[in-house]
Amino acid sequence: MIRVIAKEFNSFLNSLIAYVVIGVFLSGMGLLMWVFPETSVLEYGYADMDTLFSLGPYVFIFLIPAITMRSFAEEKKSGTMELLLTKPLTDWDIILGKFFACFLLVLFALLPTLIYYYSVWALGNPAGNIDTPGVIGSYIGLALLGGVFCAVGMVASSITSNQIVAFILAAFLCFIVFTGFESISTLNVWSVNALVIKQLGILYHYEALSKGLIDSRDVIYFFSVGALMLLVSKIILSARSW
Repeated sequence: MIRVIAKEFNSFLNSLIAYVVIGVFLSGMGLLMWVFPETSVLEYGYADMDTLFSLGPYVFIFLIPAITMRSFAEEKKSGTMELLLTKPLTDWDIILGKFFACFLLVLFALLPTLIYYYSVWALGNPAGNIDTPGVIGSYIGLALLGGVFCAVGMVASSITSNQIVAFILAAFLCFIVFTGFESISTLNVWSVNALVIKQLGILYHYEALSKGLIDSRDVIYFFSVGALMLLVSKIILSARSW
């Protein structure tokens, strides 16, 4: 599995994907946090990072599928998938190797945003007047969300050999799993079951982590959804339907 992670991550670095993803994410979030008046921290007047953690997931919905779309789709289209399967690797080695390579790239994109935290911390009145536990919880939630989106993207890429189709499908699925249950729970047909339906969605658990309270139930939820998505990829890969 380590060899697969190294190969995939090096392929990101040897192409424009890693640099484009990190550059677009940092540029987009930087503009939203510091430039655009509707979302700027400087205009808002409060020392917090709500802009990053409330809009970051929606940026991830489009950026992470751009990372994962080539995971299996490119291998199938180029015919190297059969060659990869002939190597002394299990299906799980291949899936987890590709998943962790994508997840590492997401973490690398998040790492420079710590500069935003320091800037907001320094701009506070007095300096350091920021909800640090909430920021830590939000970072954990955003990282876990990135992991789930990577797993969803792996499913989309394993279904098709077309990278564009994999991108569109992954973006759609990420949007559904993030906000779908929240939207469905607002319908008037559920009555007392509305909260249960809401708790099935990612947004509920992401917002809970953003409050700074690291509840094991929320963490387990993210790991469970990610594991389920990877299992679906394993089932598709095992079918050898390409």
